Amino acid sequence: MVQLLEFERGLEPLEAEIKTLSLSEDAGADEIVKQMRALRKKRDAMLGRLYGNLTDWQTCQVARHPARPQALDYIRALFTDFTELRGDRAYGDDAAVVAGLGKLGDKPAVILGQQKGRDTAEKIRRNFGMPGPEGYRKAMRMMDLADKFSLPLIAFVDTPGAYPGIGAEERGQAGAIGQCLYRAATMRAPGLTVVVGEGGSGGALALAAGDYIGMLRHAVYSVISPEGCASILWKEAARAADAAEMLGLTAAKLKKRLLIDEVIAEPPGGAHRDSAAAIAAVGAALEKALAQLERLETGLLLEKRARRWREYGEYSEKGK
Repeated sequence: MVQLLEFERGLEPLEAEIKTLSLSEDAGADEIVKQMRALRKKRDAMLGRLYGNLTDWQTCQVARHPARPQALDYIRALFTDFTELRGDRAYGDDAAVVAGLGKLGDKPAVILGQQKGRDTAEKIRRNFGMPGPEGYRKAMRMMDLADKFSLPLIAFVDTPGAYPGIGAEERGQAGAIGQCLYRAATMRAPGLTVVVGEGGSGGALALAAGDYIGMLRHAVYSVISPEGCASILWKEAARAADAAEMLGLTAAKLKKRLLIDEVIAEPPGGAHRDSAAAIAAVGAALEKALAQLERLETGLLLEKRARRWREYGEYSEKGK
């Protein structure tokens, strides 16, 4: 059974009944198969209604689902001949950022991804997907490689944010993020980013300054987490749902404000229910976007990138 989120609890009896039937001795009998088909149809209809009307806070919960595909799932499925590269050539390696070279179809590319980890040991080793300055310096190494060999850089964003610990600050966390943004802005190679889960604060922005930014429909991308925002505004992390609505962090809202280029469809019930379909959709979006970017002359690519960044930041003031 898929781990159910809080707002999916109404599905629990159906999921339990489907599981019981699937494990029964007569699971292959025509009558049992017929019952399971009817139950799955009913469940899928409920999922369609639920996921067609998600609140922003519920979307955050989906984006954080532990079974959701992570960067390495996309890399292993979409890229051939992947060779991982480690280290920042200054301090050490940051396992929260996966980097390397591979081929998307027949096109060589430089690849970056933020990996949260699956089991407890991997989560600790990868610091729950929260990079330190070494991770962003490693990302800059990849940007240098992309430019040196005229290869596109493809990044998968999935992080609660950059690691805020004392050690990271002592080693230049803020400066590393700023330098990473500057390097992304000046790359002569095309940059493509997909937000596949959480896009948290500057930790995500440092890898999301591409010429193409796509988001899975149930991913989120924001300047701060809803819990952090609620703690600042109301001193109550419990008001995270209110903060999520204010932040405008969903793919649909960001597309409307022209902050991303594409909302990539997810399977019914979210990417965690059908990882293969979600990964295939991301792969198709990347191939299409890369084909369009490769047609641009370098000067035009840089001009479009600069114009795009200058157009960010629309705001209004009360009384005006």
